[in-house]
Amino acid sequence: MVRDDGTQGRILDAAVRLILTKGYEATSINDVCQATGLTKGAVFHYVSDKEALGAAAAARFADRATELFAGAAYHEPADPRDRLLAYVDQRQTMMQGGLPDFTCLFGMIAQETYVTRPALAAACGDHIRSHAHTLEPDIAQAQADGDVALPHGPEGLALFMQAIIQGAFVISKAGGDPALAAQCLDHLKQYLTLLFSRPISAA
Repeated sequence: MVRDDGTQGRILDAAVRLILTKGYEATSINDVCQATGLTKGAVFHYVSDKEALGAAAAARFADRATELFAGAAYHEPADPRDRLLAYVDQRQTMMQGGLPDFTCLFGMIAQETYVTRPALAAACGDHIRSHAHTLEPDIAQAQADGDVALPHGPEGLALFMQAIIQGAFVISKAGGDPALAAQCLDHLKQYLTLLFSRPISAA
């Protein structure tokens, strides 16, 4: 975990913002220096090269996301189906402001580097899967409560949910409109509602 909130934290926060705004390939060490007021020597004291900077920035982003989602209100409902829907509501609520304010660093880096820097892309994929795993207990409980068949189990549905969210970010970027991402998640909520719908009791 990346916990430093001093110079290293400034470097990584700047890198996160720059990558979310410009992309990984377009972000240079010089950009980070300009954003932080630090020299290259100071930056290279904490990271060995640009790929290491990208990996550390992704870890920083993951730490912040873990903290945010761990304390989010969507964990509060008693019913696991309601928790899953509340999770999607939480993601929609976050889709505000400029695109760099709510889109995902992991997806952005992975799309750019899966051929040129596969280790970095894989690390970002691990972060996405790690977050998806946090949804699996609720999915498993909802599956058991409703006796629902899932083709690839709770893990498969958790990854599907992340795929929809990542795709929603792409749609918003292509259309230049944050509202497009939130609209995509309306369909995800409808899918989950139908998937885990409660059976109607016989009269």
